[in-house]
Amino acid sequence: MAEIIQRDGTWAFDGSTVRITPGLHRSVPLFRQTYGEIAVPIEAVSAVALEPERKRGRLRLRLREGADPLLQGTGGRLPDAADPYRLTVDVDRTGVAEYVAEEIRQALLLEQIPKEPAKAYLLPGPPVPVSVRSSDGTVSFDGTQVRIDWADTSERVKRATGPRIIGLGDLVQVEWLPNSGHEDGFLRFATRETVFSKLPPEKDPYALDLWGSPRRDLLTALVAAAVTARLPHPSSRTPAESDAYAHAPGAAPAPSRTADHHDVLLRRLRELGRLHRDGVLTDEEFARTKAVVLRGF
Repeated sequence: MAEIIQRDGTWAFDGSTVRITPGLHRSVPLFRQTYGEIAVPIEAVSAVALEPERKRGRLRLRLREGADPLLQGTGGRLPDAADPYRLTVDVDRTGVAEYVAEEIRQALLLEQIPKEPAKAYLLPGPPVPVSVRSSDGTVSFDGTQVRIDWADTSERVKRATGPRIIGLGDLVQVEWLPNSGHEDGFLRFATRETVFSKLPPEKDPYALDLWGSPRRDLLTALVAAAVTARLPHPSSRTPAESDAYAHAPGAAPAPSRTADHHDVLLRRLRELGRLHRDGVLTDEEFARTKAVVLRGF
């Protein structure tokens, strides 16, 4: 067993699995503490390196492309401090860190782990159900559907469409960009009908606009990873199949048009009309949002 224990966390390698446990110190980002322990099979590893710095080192594990739904769902955009596959190493422990890295390298050679992208996810991603409250609303995923409940501070156009419920079978992909504090981020759920939508995140009823606390909004990456882990692996579809999938009819059955549904629909359309007349929505945004509302009913 090769192991290194630091304030930033612990790495333990038993010859087949790298077990990564985040530290409990307040300096460890909330995202890593919430994501918890990760068991990385050696088959998912591409390389490992100890990167020296002036006062300390950084142990970094690199995974094969397509092996991890977290990296896939976030597009590799996790801030460096929130990356669970890195470990800050004190200068007096760099020798131990290099020993752990060398043990992993030897296992990669002995097992002849390929460098090519993985054909399936080799890590499970976050468990479900998972729910995160962000600056734009609360997003939840139970393994079968995504639900978005808008916050009081969300754009009126979003609140007018009501809670958004998206079946897993209707999803094409998840797009995620972190909130940097200087620029807004987003979590967007692209369906077969909205994959080509050009609405900005603050007005897109299938997207969360991340503009608040970067520390809290970063947790939306948990939902992005959990959904991505349950979507078809990118390697399973050709470009032609992906295009056909994007244009296929929705898998979820349309809800019944009861009198209550009709009343809610009319109220939401009236609200959209007011937003359009007040200049909040452009002609194009009004037409697209109206179409989204009608599809939802």
